[in-house]
Amino acid sequence: MPDYREKDEALVARAQAGERTATEEILLRYKNTVRSIARRRAFYPTNGGDTEDFVQEGMIGLYAAISAYRAGGGKSFKNFAYTCVERRILDACRAAWRKVPLDGEAFDPDSLSEGNTPEDSLLFDESNTEFYARLMKSLSDFEFRVMAMYLEGMSYAAIAETTGKDMKSIDNALSRAKKKLQKEKW
Repeated sequence: MPDYREKDEALVARAQAGERTATEEILLRYKNTVRSIARRRAFYPTNGGDTEDFVQEGMIGLYAAISAYRAGGGKSFKNFAYTCVERRILDACRAAWRKVPLDGEAFDPDSLSEGNTPEDSLLFDESNTEFYARLMKSLSDFEFRVMAMYLEGMSYAAIAETTGKDMKSIDNALSRAKKKLQKEKW
């Protein structure tokens, strides 16, 4: 039975030493974080991707973070892994953008920042705030609450338990929200 209190850095060291159960534990610990990042990216209509595709890319980024992490580099594994996952998903977004021109114009995805500076972080937070404000205007209260929980990485079952609704209601709310958002001009 794995020790869930074990620090990520210790698990990473064991994983780098070839211990498969340590690698599996890290992947399991960060699965919801990866899903949350992927969902946020997939819901921007200009990203042209599918959540599950972004989740797979994010898990590849997480796996790469496990082997590339060096303790004592001044960055916790959590922050390092988040950066690797974000970059991998952003690369997938860029690949999707290259395939679909916006409004008939070519878009240069390399002009996007990878979020390494405080300014980029602030812009990302502002963009997220604007995104949630637009969601709030487009969706009913229930749809917004369900969508927000979904974007944060909660499962259908967890959302159903939190809201006191059955899973079919959650699925219906997400379907309605997705349809409304697809019609929205971003």
